[in-house]
Amino acid sequence: MKIYNTLSKSKEEFVPITPGTANIYACGPTVYNYIHIGNARPLCVFDILRRYLEYRGYKVNFVQNFTDIDDKIIKRATEENTDYKTVAERYIAEYKTDAKGLGVKAATINPKATENIAEIIELVSTLIEKGHAYLAENGDVYFNTKSFEQYGKLSHQNLDELEAGARISVGEIKNDPMDFALWKAAKPGEPFWTSPFGNGRPGWHIECSAMAGKYLGKTIDIHCGGQDLIFPHHENEVAQSECCNDAAFANYWMHNGYINVDNRKMSKSLNNFFTVRDVAEKYGYEPIRYMLISSHYRSPINYSAEIIEQCIAALERLHNCYDNLVFTLQNSTAEQNPTDDELTKKLLTHKDAFIKAMDDDLNTADAIASIFELCRDINTMTAPAENPSKKLCEFALQLFNELNDVIGVVQIKAEASDESGFAAEVEALIEQRQQARKNKDFAAADKIRDDLKAKGVILEDTPLGVKWKRA
Repeated sequence: MKIYNTLSKSKEEFVPITPGTANIYACGPTVYNYIHIGNARPLCVFDILRRYLEYRGYKVNFVQNFTDIDDKIIKRATEENTDYKTVAERYIAEYKTDAKGLGVKAATINPKATENIAEIIELVSTLIEKGHAYLAENGDVYFNTKSFEQYGKLSHQNLDELEAGARISVGEIKNDPMDFALWKAAKPGEPFWTSPFGNGRPGWHIECSAMAGKYLGKTIDIHCGGQDLIFPHHENEVAQSECCNDAAFANYWMHNGYINVDNRKMSKSLNNFFTVRDVAEKYGYEPIRYMLISSHYRSPINYSAEIIEQCIAALERLHNCYDNLVFTLQNSTAEQNPTDDELTKKLLTHKDAFIKAMDDDLNTADAIASIFELCRDINTMTAPAENPSKKLCEFALQLFNELNDVIGVVQIKAEASDESGFAAEVEALIEQRQQARKNKDFAAADKIRDDLKAKGVILEDTPLGVKWKRA
């Protein structure tokens, strides 16, 4: 498998530190509001990275943090006359609801910044001892960017260029405009923790270095996140981690592209800012995931009502293929056919194409195309005039599920008890209709069909029996 590494600006073969194990750190949300569709893209993209590596036989340790202490969280708590913990826990729960709706697997662990204060303080202390950080007069602790000669290597900018565009705000007492806060001194009324350098709370960048080190080790295999995090967040993580540990922080850096809305940058000021919850309430979660992964992860993508409708139509084709295949399997009368081996080989070519695409820097666009090619052959195989064997149908279904389980675009849910009851009711009415037709009571048969249609059930008569689906 080859991965585009932001650090080297080239595709590199993925070679993990420990054979058979992939350690991945993904930057998670700051939990002060619902996640927006821009947040959801890395969530879905790197869920697929994790799924694919597992599919290829790796043991994946997937760590995604929650930033549960931050200026925005404190501001929200003040506005709501509550405390930061209440705000953070509420939006962690809302995040998990959206992540589950998007079909994202739970991380191996979701560490919180506030649960790792001891590790953060230890890291900051080490940086001070090594001369890479200093305590400012106001009680903040800053990282000295000039102490790290390779600062800018991830974003491919040199320190002089970065400094030229930097400004020191009134009241700041940093030694250099590019220095960044590791520890923020407590302000009146704010939550704080006791440390050797005074009461305060961690800066944003330091928490990820501390948690990645704690749960995955000094050097990790893959660090990933949105393109907007390359600078300064990930650049600062590299600097503080490597100065502390005297070791490479991450061997591979993966970053997904931006999302535009109606071909314009998503922004609250432009009134084109959409949360995942807003979109899901109108269209469901499944089309959102499909939209977010239907293009290559490094490419920018555009969100619009028209595009989400196209995603819904594409998903309907996949669902119909799955439903037709299950129905054919249940009603097939042939145990085995002479053409089974030939058709099996044909179906396997799509698996080969899928793996080739995913091995090429997680090319989900081409991988999804191979699934549609698989569906095309399955639809031909299960056409009403055909009578495929149970053996072939079972193989095709297993292959569809195998590839879909990596991409996760078709969310095949186990039937809930009420849904099972509804299905049983429909099947019973279909049986009554079939009996009425045998008795040539076509009026009764038509009434049952019309009654089912009124309930949102569409019937289709096929040589293998009656198929039904919700309208």
